[in-house]
Amino acid sequence: MRSLKHLFKVLFLLSFTSSFSQTVTLSENAEVSVLTCGNGNEMYSLFGHTAIRINDPENGIDQVYNYGAFDFDTPNFVVRFSKGDLQYFVTAGRFADFLYSYNYEQRSVYEQTLNISQQQKQQLFDRLTATLISDERFYTYKFIDRNCTTMVVELLNDILDGPVLKKVDATDVTYREILYPYFDNHFYEQLGTSIIFGSKVDQLGEKIFLPIELFNSIELATYRGNQLKKSQKTWLEFDRADSKMSWWNNPITYVLLLLLVVVANNDRLNMIYFLIAGLIGTFFTIAGWYSYHGELANNYNALLLNPALLLLIYFHYRRNRIWFNRLAWFCIASILIYLVIMIGKIHLLIVLPIVLSLLIILSRYIYSYHKSIKT
Repeated sequence: MRSLKHLFKVLFLLSFTSSFSQTVTLSENAEVSVLTCGNGNEMYSLFGHTAIRINDPENGIDQVYNYGAFDFDTPNFVVRFSKGDLQYFVTAGRFADFLYSYNYEQRSVYEQTLNISQQQKQQLFDRLTATLISDERFYTYKFIDRNCTTMVVELLNDILDGPVLKKVDATDVTYREILYPYFDNHFYEQLGTSIIFGSKVDQLGEKIFLPIELFNSIELATYRGNQLKKSQKTWLEFDRADSKMSWWNNPITYVLLLLLVVVANNDRLNMIYFLIAGLIGTFFTIAGWYSYHGELANNYNALLLNPALLLLIYFHYRRNRIWFNRLAWFCIASILIYLVIMIGKIHLLIVLPIVLSLLIILSRYIYSYHKSIKT
């Protein structure tokens, strides 16, 4: 079933119905619209999707232009994605195929037809057509700054000769707070993004970067004294509010696992815990200067998942109690600083079990070493 689902996606992304080598003049009945798609269950689809549709029945054109395509077969895909230089690209496909794939995935599709001039429709069509057959079809993906939605916003504002599309949703909340609800019933994805994102996502979310934000902007936007939205249509609508919680991907398994480590009070298990936490913290530290993703920089979560935990393991097995105690106190101090930084942040609760478990285990080692020295 998953392979069939993947096949449909690949077919859509690779289905260029026509690369117009000659300019086609759109008819007076041509329409330009923005498609806003609902979220799915896969990590890459949790935030929805934005695309542009150009429909001109008289010329036999009904194309969807999609800025969200990427190639899993790109050499060193994971490394390039982590580094932040993975190339995304624009594709074009038939609207019928687009709708079929989203119906298959049970994801909603809403269309907002734009009230723009014939000249602007033609300009947009020519730009997209030229982009498809040039190197401009590639762009470097950035989670907040350059994605399928921001690319459409940039293109449309350019066609409209000004920042017509502006954020109308709340701008007094952070990007992190905006993203958090999208992970409902995807607990470990929520935990992972909570700790992998650094300080950039704690900035106020003042720019449009999500499909629903663009949808809301078009809904209220005016252009030359008229509403930018000419009409709206719901093509597909699915209610995902009743999606069930996974038997394992939930906070219960998370808390139970950490509780097991604390209650077991097993030396080897503790060292494995330190190893995992230390390696994650090391990745955060390296990614902060290695990756072009601004969202990964200045990651204060490394104060919690501290790379120093790796040295702690070394001194533990070398039986160097002096340096073990020093590093243990350093890790505890780092966690306390981390807690101060976390005051008022939305992801404090989700990381609290890690905070408590590390404090308990580190304190036990310090106490046991101190007690053995006294005796």
